Amino acid sequence: MNKKTILLLGLIIVLAFFLRFYRVTEVPPALNWDEVSIGYNAYSVLKTGRDEWGKFLPIHFKAYGEYKLPAQIYASIPGIALFGLNELGVRITPVIYGTLTVMAVFFLSLALFRSSWVGMGAAFLLAISPWHIHLTRASFESSFAVFWVVLGIWFLVKGFEDKKWFILSMIPFAVSVYTYNTARVFTPLFLIFLLLLFRKTFFKLPRIVLASLVVFLILMIPLLPYYLSGEGNARYKLVSITDDPGLVLRINENRGNSSLPDPLPRLAHNKATYIFYYVAGNYLAHFTPDFLFFSGAPHKQHHVQGMGELYLFQAPFLLLGLYFLFKTQNKFRWLLISWLLLAFVPVSMTQDSIPHALRTLVSVPVYQLLSALGLYEVFLLVGKRKTLQTATAFVTVIVIVVSVAFYLNNYYKNYAVNYSRDWQYGYKQAVAYINEHQNEYDQLVFSRRYGEPHMFTLFYLNYPPSSYQNNPNLVRYETNDWVWVLNFDKYYFPDLSDEGTSFKDIVNKNPGKRQLYIGKPEDFPSDYPRLKSISFLNAAPAFDIVEVR
Repeated sequence: MNKKTILLLGLIIVLAFFLRFYRVTEVPPALNWDEVSIGYNAYSVLKTGRDEWGKFLPIHFKAYGEYKLPAQIYASIPGIALFGLNELGVRITPVIYGTLTVMAVFFLSLALFRSSWVGMGAAFLLAISPWHIHLTRASFESSFAVFWVVLGIWFLVKGFEDKKWFILSMIPFAVSVYTYNTARVFTPLFLIFLLLLFRKTFFKLPRIVLASLVVFLILMIPLLPYYLSGEGNARYKLVSITDDPGLVLRINENRGNSSLPDPLPRLAHNKATYIFYYVAGNYLAHFTPDFLFFSGAPHKQHHVQGMGELYLFQAPFLLLGLYFLFKTQNKFRWLLISWLLLAFVPVSMTQDSIPHALRTLVSVPVYQLLSALGLYEVFLLVGKRKTLQTATAFVTVIVIVVSVAFYLNNYYKNYAVNYSRDWQYGYKQAVAYINEHQNEYDQLVFSRRYGEPHMFTLFYLNYPPSSYQNNPNLVRYETNDWVWVLNFDKYYFPDLSDEGTSFKDIVNKNPGKRQLYIGKPEDFPSDYPRLKSISFLNAAPAFDIVEVR
C-alpha cells in the first residue's frame, strides 16, 4: 500500500472508532439485561475465576438459563479490568472489535478485488453503516461473530496464494462458533459450501484440507460436552418455531378454516407444510426493500426505527455490484453469494421479531463489499469525462453526508428518548438509591415485572462475586427453560403483580421489618407516599420507591 492509501484507511478507521465510541455510555440509554449479564460474569471471572454459578472458567455460561457462549464474556474482561464494572467497561470491547472489523473488511476486499479503492469504499460504508454501528455500540455477541467470520474469510482468500493461510483461517472460523448461536449454524454450513465451491482446488491439496479440518475439529472439542448435554440447544428452544406451543393450535385452526374437501386439509395443513412456509417467509423477509432500505428490523433494541438497515443510496450500487461481480467473472463471486444467502438460514427457524437485524448481522460486510464494487465501477465508467466524474463525485458525497446526518440525528436525538424503556432504563437509578439507603432497611424488595432485577442489582452494586456465589440466602428456580433469582443476601425479587407476592401480601408476611420496595407505580396503593419516582427518558413512569417501617 502507498502512503495515500494508508492515510485514507487510517482516517476511515478513526471515523469508525469515533462513530462507535462517541457518547457510548449514554446512547443506547442504558445497559440491557444481556449486557449486565455479560459484564457481571466477566467481572466474576476476573475476580474469582468462576462465573455467577461458581463454575470455574466455563466454556458456556448458564446465566439466565440460555447458556451464553464464552467469547464475548472473556473478551470483556480487559475492558472491565481497565474501566471498572460500568457502561464503558462493558461497551469498550464491542467498540474496539467493531472498529477492527472495518479494517479487516478493507483487507478482505483487497484480497477479493485487488483494488484498494474498492477496499476503502467497503471499509467506509461499514464504518458509517447504521446496522453495524448500532450493534457495535452495545455488547451484542453477534457483532463479535462478524469480526471473526470476516477474519476467517480474509485468511481463506489469502490461502489461494499461500496455502498455509487455509489452515490459519480455521482459527478465526472456530472462534466465531464460540461467540454467538447464529455462527454455530452459519460457520459450518459456510465451510461446507466452500469445500463444494472450490472442490477442484481443494482436491489438489488433500494434506492442506485434512490439516485444516483437523485444526477446526480440535478447536471444537471443548464444545462437545456442551452439545452432547443438550445445554447447547437451550437458547434454540426459546426461539425455535418447532418449540412454539401454539404451533399445533394454528395448524388445527388452518384446517378448520379450509374450504377444501377431506382429506385435503390434512395434506395442505400439517407440521411439514406449516414449517416450510414459515421458514421460507422468514428467510425472504430479510430481502425485502422495506427491511433493507426503508423500515429496518422491528426489534427496537436492534435498530433505529424509521429507516432501513442499509442506506437508501446503496440500493443502485448494490445492484451494480452484483452485476459487475458476475460480469467480471470474479473468482470469489460464489463465495460472496454463499456468504449472503447462508447468513439468513439460522434466523429462518426462529419465531420472534422477524426480520431480525441482530441474528443476520453476519451479512452486513457482504452488502458493503458489493456496494463498494458498484460505486467503484460507476466511477470507472465516468472517469474518462472529467466534468461528469466531478459531478458524480459531488452528488455522491452530498447524498452520503445527508443520509449519515439523518441517521445520526435520529440516533442521538430521538432514539434514546423514545426507546429508553426497551433498554431497561431506570434500573441504574433504582440501584443507586438502594446503594445509598440499603443500610437503613432489613429487606429490599425489587419487583421483577420488568425482568432480571437481580442482575442489575449485582452489576450496579458491584456486588462481590465470591459473596454472591456462596451466599446462604441465594435462592434460584427454573421455569420454562429460564432461571429466576428469588433471593440473595437481604434482596428479594418477587413479581409484585402475582397473587401471593403483592405489596400488601409481603408486608403482611413480614411484620416489624423495615423494608424498601422498588416496583412499577401500579404495584403500590396510589395514596401510598413515594420516596422517589423514576421515569423513562420520554417522561413515562418507570419505577416508584416506597418504604415500610
